[in-house]
Parts: sequence; structure tokens; C-alpha cells
Amino acid sequence: MTEPLHPAAIHHLPPFVTAPGETDVLFIVTAFFVLFAVVGIGIFYFKLHALPEQMAHRGQKVQFELVAVLALLALFTHNHLFWIAGLLLAFVPLPDFTTPLRSISGSLERIANRAEPATSTPPVQDAPVPADHQPIGQREA
Repeated sequence: MTEPLHPAAIHHLPPFVTAPGETDVLFIVTAFFVLFAVVGIGIFYFKLHALPEQMAHRGQKVQFELVAVLALLALFTHNHLFWIAGLLLAFVPLPDFTTPLRSISGSLERIANRAEPATSTPPVQDAPVPADHQPIGQREA
């Protein structure tokens, strides 16, 4: 038996209103939409947050490490200035000072190994040992 509607109720209910005991399809669709939207926005946020690190990955190791530290600081402190500094640092290539210095030090090391010392001393000759200090088998009779 169907119960009569309350006299104050409207006669034509909207389609999203479900009868008691039936599955609420609109609620399930909305719940899945919100769940996927939250996960999608989170993935987008973390991809955007890792952008400076991805850009600095093609540069030097020191630059990459600095940008990674700035990105982590920005993530944990919610201070966007660190993220902007990391992004700018990722865009600007740092000059390479270590490669020329290593080349210079390698060349100097090769030169030092090849050259003779300028103040070489003559080899020390053994002084003659007195006869009474020589081992017993080697003494002259």
C-alpha cells in the first residue's frame, strides 16, 4: 500500500529525490566525483610543486640539491617564497668553476710527477765499517 502524500508536500518531486529504502544514485556519483577530484588536485599540486626540481635535474648536481632543499622547505613551511626562489634558481644556469680547477690541478700534478726535483742531493754512500765492527763471518784473518 502506498501512503498518501502529506497535504503540504508538492505533488511532483524532483528526479534526484529517492524513495525510502532505495539507492541514492546521485549521492554515489557525487561521492566518486569528489573523491577523484580531491586525488586529482593533490596529484596536480605535487607535480606542480616538483616542477623546479625537474627543471634543475638537467643542470649541475649542486644546483639540483639547492633547488630540492628549497622545494622541501616550501612544501613543509607553506612559504611560497622558497618555491619561487627554487624555480628562479632552476632557470638560471650556475657557472661551472670546478671543472677548470680540476683540469689545472691535474695538469700541475702531471708536471710535478714528470719533473726532477731541482735540489736533488747525491745518494748517500755507506761509510766503511771498521774491522772490529764487522760480523764474525766477514772479518779478515
